[in-house]
Amino acid sequence: MAFVDQAQVELKAGKGGDGIVSFRHEKFVAMGGPFGGDGGHGGSIYLKVDEGLRTLMDFRYNRHFKAQSGGKGGTKGMTGASAEDKVIYVPQGTIVTDADTGEFLGDMVYEGQTLLVARGGRGGRGNIHFATPANPAPELSENGEPGQVRHIKLELRVLADVGLVGFPSAGKSTLLSVVSNAKPKIAAYHFTTINPNIGMVRLPDDRDFVMADLPGLIEGASEGVGLGFQFLRHVERTRVILHLVDMSGIEGQDPYTQYRKILTELAQYDETILERPQIVVATKMDMPDSEGLYEDFVRQVKADSGLKTEPKIMAISAVTHQGVDALLRETADMLDKAPVPESYKLEEETDSDDKLYKYEEKEADISVDWNAELKCWLISGPEVEKLGAMTNLQREATVMRFARQLRHMGVDDKLREAGAKDGDDVRINNTNFVFEYSD
Repeated sequence: MAFVDQAQVELKAGKGGDGIVSFRHEKFVAMGGPFGGDGGHGGSIYLKVDEGLRTLMDFRYNRHFKAQSGGKGGTKGMTGASAEDKVIYVPQGTIVTDADTGEFLGDMVYEGQTLLVARGGRGGRGNIHFATPANPAPELSENGEPGQVRHIKLELRVLADVGLVGFPSAGKSTLLSVVSNAKPKIAAYHFTTINPNIGMVRLPDDRDFVMADLPGLIEGASEGVGLGFQFLRHVERTRVILHLVDMSGIEGQDPYTQYRKILTELAQYDETILERPQIVVATKMDMPDSEGLYEDFVRQVKADSGLKTEPKIMAISAVTHQGVDALLRETADMLDKAPVPESYKLEEETDSDDKLYKYEEKEADISVDWNAELKCWLISGPEVEKLGAMTNLQREATVMRFARQLRHMGVDDKLREAGAKDGDDVRINNTNFVFEYSD
């Protein structure tokens, strides 16, 4: 199965049900009055973490999700049925952002964690709510509020306790296959790993942790060269880093030079990554020239490690299992003391229980433009468009109420300032409602 770690989907929450106009008609009940009920709420859309998922493959072909609309109101003041919310399951480690604005919406880390991503519209009010002493029998009702339409971007960053980093062919896949039941692709050429592989490692003392074999880095990865960000986004999640360096000398490159290039790429992407616990692992110690290269490498790292604290250096051979058990014990010990990355913490855990809400009066965001193609003035803005969608245009009373609301929002003044003249057609954006301007 292909590893898919990015996806973009369109969400459309359910529209609220329409309120209705109805009057009480019962024998021996004089002046029954309005009796129309409200519409039901439209369904919202939630994301929920499912530990059983490992990729975003489900979103490769299914990119449109829609929740149901609420039911219409009923007579006798009965509220319409509210629609069920729609739940979309995502793997652990999914970061959610608004694709249109870039706004960060949430970080899906824990099993069962939910996130509201598209809110359903509220039900429109029935005429039972509009009765006043001046108008005891109103023929007013509202349509349901439109559901929120949103384009979101999903980005999966692998959740693993330990991340294996290093140049291509440094032995990352071989080590993972030896210490876990994972079966990564292993071959004698570069970039055999192009997607993260994950394995569960269990020690004889019953400690365990998740290890990720992450795609190999090359120089310039922080600028997008090679696998670039496809690798680097996943290393952000790891608590302990095992930096594998090839001691075989087959590639003809100096191990210390390779080591420093990887550190440079990590630092250019995110300097905080270098502050995490790290073990430098010298690999392929079963090769003929490995001992001499290892001694030089250790001397160079101790002279200038490139890190704030001197890292622990361990030598292994995944083929002969030399030093592997000691490496796993040391890794488990580091994990016991390693801090939890900030990305694992939910916002609710850091927020105070006390919140201060302040009322701030804001002028409605309304624009008025002449549309030459339609030959009319086009009024747009979230508030006025929402108001137009919730207006029941089949009844004169609601149309008159809509006109008063537009005047109160300052639409008449904006049309006058824009140069509208008596008799000009005016259209509310995203609706079929057209009326004639009169100053």
